[in-house]
Amino acid sequence: MAKTGAPRSGGLRRGRVADFLMGRGSLSAPGSNLARLPVALDPRGLSIIEGIRAACAFGTVILLHEFVAWSPLLIMALAANLTCFADIGGPVRSRLMVLAVFSVLGSLIWSLFGLLQPHGPAVVVPFATLVIFCCTYARVWGVQEQTAGNVLVLVLAFALDRPLTGGEAVIAGAMVLAGGLWATVLALALWRLNPYRPTQRAVAEVWRRLALLSGDLEDLAAAEEADATGFDDHARAHRRGAREAIELARSLIVDIARSRERVSDRTAQALIRLETAEQIFAALIALSDRIEADRNPNRQVRTRRLLRRLRPLLLVVARAIRDDTVLDLPRIERSIARAGRGFASDPALKALAERILDRVRIGAKLSTPEGYRPGGTLLGSASLPLRQRLLGPLKANFTLASPNLRHAIRASVVTAPVLGLTLLWPGPFTHWLTITVVLTMQPFYAATWQRALERIGGTVLGGLFGALLASLATTTLALSALIFPLSIIGFAARQVSYAFFIACLTPLVVLLVEVMEPGHASWEVAGMRALFTLLGGLIAVVSSLLLWPVWEPDQVRLELRKAVKAHADFARTVLSNRAEAERSGAAEAAARASGLALNTLEAALSRALQQPRAGRHPQVQTAMVADATLRRIGARLSALRYAADPSTDGPIGCAWIAWITETLARLAQEGGALPSHPDLPRPDSLVRLVTQVELLAETLRPPRSRAEALPPVPAAAPGKG
Repeated sequence: MAKTGAPRSGGLRRGRVADFLMGRGSLSAPGSNLARLPVALDPRGLSIIEGIRAACAFGTVILLHEFVAWSPLLIMALAANLTCFADIGGPVRSRLMVLAVFSVLGSLIWSLFGLLQPHGPAVVVPFATLVIFCCTYARVWGVQEQTAGNVLVLVLAFALDRPLTGGEAVIAGAMVLAGGLWATVLALALWRLNPYRPTQRAVAEVWRRLALLSGDLEDLAAAEEADATGFDDHARAHRRGAREAIELARSLIVDIARSRERVSDRTAQALIRLETAEQIFAALIALSDRIEADRNPNRQVRTRRLLRRLRPLLLVVARAIRDDTVLDLPRIERSIARAGRGFASDPALKALAERILDRVRIGAKLSTPEGYRPGGTLLGSASLPLRQRLLGPLKANFTLASPNLRHAIRASVVTAPVLGLTLLWPGPFTHWLTITVVLTMQPFYAATWQRALERIGGTVLGGLFGALLASLATTTLALSALIFPLSIIGFAARQVSYAFFIACLTPLVVLLVEVMEPGHASWEVAGMRALFTLLGGLIAVVSSLLLWPVWEPDQVRLELRKAVKAHADFARTVLSNRAEAERSGAAEAAARASGLALNTLEAALSRALQQPRAGRHPQVQTAMVADATLRRIGARLSALRYAADPSTDGPIGCAWIAWITETLARLAQEGGALPSHPDLPRPDSLVRLVTQVELLAETLRPPRSRAEALPPVPAAAPGKG
């Protein structure tokens, strides 16, 4: 980060937040250092209510077993537990479909493989491999289906623990179905949480991230020497996280809108809040370009004053959205008026400030009774037919070029021999080996490596704590009573981080084994779980390297071309007909597409940097420079969206605009000659953009590789940069 002056009131706290974001990030808030695994904790993901509901779903069945003492109730309790794992929230209609299908398939898998278990590996492994392939390939439909598919693998592993007769298979299948339906009914009917709550939290998170972005941008504006590295770190940490938060909120809004026949008032309100936040995001990107390009002291002072007053306004709106509270609009208006003062002598900055503050005003008004406006059919588009939703992703991903298909094949091939070994040498804990291999393995090596580290570390820590608790509880009733607080803690922490979730969940697993498989010492249970988790994690990591790996430098090259093309489209949209592009929404769509393309590129870069030796590959190093350059090109294009400059409308401006758009389009292709520079002076508003495009061309097509492709630059051009 750039060096700042003396800390102001509240500046130290913002600096610590910025330092956290700029270093070790989390899955929901990726940091700027792409080489570091995002394993930091995210306390905002803690949900005690979710934990209590999950504990009631299967804890009540456990307690019922203590009084009834009928062993099939333990299967029902386990099924309810697994159903809670499969439920990740979202619109009620889609959750109901996924959980109902999960319960039915879980019942069939438990019964079928309980009957097949006595026939040995020769019969079981082929059928189990097919089921594992289908379960892991289910990720093509989305995160909900991916989670349910993974949990069905757990059902398969548990079903192979012991053989079943025909009657026992019927009872076990019925108990699995009953447990799944009981957890589903409790979650969606008896204890139905506010269906709009996830959407509210997602939109509030967007506004909160904008507050973080503006706070860090204020620090950059206050820096005596803000270097390029500081702005690169800022862009990767904050813009990437804000864009991901916007897309998550948009997907939730679309899902909840399509689950109803019409867009409700609350959904329309959430959509307007999100669109308003996205417009603020675009304006802040434009403002960051001005801060980096123009270090005029007077303008920097005005910019800092704006950002210092903007940050608390964004936080107030974020809290109002999250808590669904009413704002004091007159007080907000006074704060907005104070933030907008002092720009009379700076028309360019005044236009940006007014645009940002107007959108803040809209967000604030939507949190007042007067600003609440009924919705209609804002989203309008109907959901795709069920047949197309089911078959479309299956067909699109059924190619070896798809990481999802490769992952499903790899998981099936690796798990088959592991499953065979557990059947040849059965034991009460061997299913943990199969479970660990499947749940640790991810489509990409970096994700597999991260998941292995988190799962192993969390298992060891949680196992030690669970064994200690189990040794203190002397009766099964005491063990059952401990299940409630442990399950609350475990399920409440599932969104904090994967390692923390596993660490909180492992004590619950140790106690459940004590209840369901009495006769094993708690330290034995913890030790065997740690051993099988370590072995399964190693198998998953090694197999991700050896079997059909996705070679990340090649993936980076492909994503880089897509990102350059998206920015070429963004430039063409903004520079060709700016006014019409803004009116039609084409500029907003192009900005979104370029931001998403950069996020995808940085995700591929992050995986490459974490893959052995791939981080030193020339393609990866080139892409790192190109990524930073594209961020600046996008910021400059965002600034030009709000800057009226008549010099770009004349012949000279049109010539340079044509060169910019054509050069970016050619760079997105594998080959082809780049256009020569116009032998014309550069308009002031385009100098910075032209310089960045030149830098991108030098990065992607170094002079030695395009000596013949790139026509010589006219002699007058170098002096005009």
